[in-house]
Amino acid sequence: MNKKLLVALLLGVSANSFGQRVSQKQASYSAANRTVKVFVTEKGSSKRLAPAGEIKFETEAQPPETETVVFVDPDKKFQTMLGIGGALTDAAAETFYKLPKDKQEELLSAYYSSNGIGYSFGRTTIQSCDFSSSSYSYVSNSDKGLSTFNIAHDKQYRIPFIKAAIKEAGGKLPIFVSPWSPPAFMKTNNDVLHGGHLKPEYAQSWANFYVKFINAYEKMGIPVWGLSVQNEPMATQTWESCNYTAGEERDFVKNHLGPVLAKNGLGGKKLIIWDHNRDLLYQRASTVLEDPAAAKYVWGIGFHWYETWTGAGQNFESVRLTHQAFPDKNLVFTEGCVEKFDFSRLDDWSLGERYGLSMINDFNGGTVAWTDWNILLDEKGGPNHVGNFCFAPVHADTRSGQLLYTNAYYYIGHFSKYIRPGAKRIASSPSRDKLLSTAYLNPDGKIAVVVMNRTDERIEYRLWIKGWAAKTVSEPHSIATLVVN
Repeated sequence: MNKKLLVALLLGVSANSFGQRVSQKQASYSAANRTVKVFVTEKGSSKRLAPAGEIKFETEAQPPETETVVFVDPDKKFQTMLGIGGALTDAAAETFYKLPKDKQEELLSAYYSSNGIGYSFGRTTIQSCDFSSSSYSYVSNSDKGLSTFNIAHDKQYRIPFIKAAIKEAGGKLPIFVSPWSPPAFMKTNNDVLHGGHLKPEYAQSWANFYVKFINAYEKMGIPVWGLSVQNEPMATQTWESCNYTAGEERDFVKNHLGPVLAKNGLGGKKLIIWDHNRDLLYQRASTVLEDPAAAKYVWGIGFHWYETWTGAGQNFESVRLTHQAFPDKNLVFTEGCVEKFDFSRLDDWSLGERYGLSMINDFNGGTVAWTDWNILLDEKGGPNHVGNFCFAPVHADTRSGQLLYTNAYYYIGHFSKYIRPGAKRIASSPSRDKLLSTAYLNPDGKIAVVVMNRTDERIEYRLWIKGWAAKTVSEPHSIATLVVN
């Protein structure tokens, strides 16, 4: 009798299924005969997403304990990448249209084309935020029925700007939308600024407002992929803001926003809760998601990185814990920027390193998409109608018409350019904590491994994949993407 058939009979499986199991086991990834292209951005040099040659794999069954290794296992797969991008705000749009035409084209290509860093995800606001030249609303005061709803304000700059970005991205750019505040008359403090809460008697009207906005934008040719309930619902700001406790957000989703979206044929829009800092991420997620009547409407949980303001640190463990506790919901980094703009700091290397640290840890914690804040600001870090000036990856000097690229643009690009939508995160771990890494298997079969070095040391290391190792080096304060063909 055929040995394979005999073993199959003893195991109680068919010969065909046994053969399939053998084939699956033997289908393990092999780095044999593969080359690795290296792209680097390094402090103290002109290298920015620069090709740094190729390295080759050699057999190495057991890496030595005394040397630094970045281990990658393509057979261990985790979450799927949705996209990486930034926010298309009023401030970004207004600054964009102050640029000469050639610089406008340069910016769009730099962010959204394959020749640039290939942004594939985006965000915009519902009504005004601090990064608008002034506060405004889409409805007249006291219009509970929303009969005066009109997005005419956005048609001057923001809508054409978003449409230009979508076109540059090849006609597809998933965008989620977020409100900073309901109209003043709907709030307990009768002010779009300074926090306040949504008045209970306006909850249904405010839920209808989201539907009005989504339909209006889609009528203008801007598909809305998803929405968050409220930007930073625990922050009372000098700019547009509105406060919700976790229970209030849960009940608004359960009783008003979720049902209204479903009733109006928008139940397929991805609804994101929290949209604030990592420090309260688990508490907010658990409060909402442990209520099945609310959880059924929720696609994911959004978070920011500004918890350092409260002295809470980076709190990456909150991301991991929330992902482990609610694996059927999706984590999205919805906003981050470096605050307190200073023109003299545009070359500060820490700008990019903050992005690299966050992105690696957030992705390794289970995050499926990552969204920077404004993609463009002016030479003052604005416009911002309350003086909350911040950094963007790219600034426009509107006095000279020039674009100024910070190293944050290149750090983000090490992820967005080489880790594409649909990529699967795979196991990756450095043997020394002086290096940070994350890795993805792209839909085209190429592996992208991002390795970051925040130290003052030059670190030699091996990229090791299942018995094959390729030698390379990480320069001080550098980030590299290693693309395995």
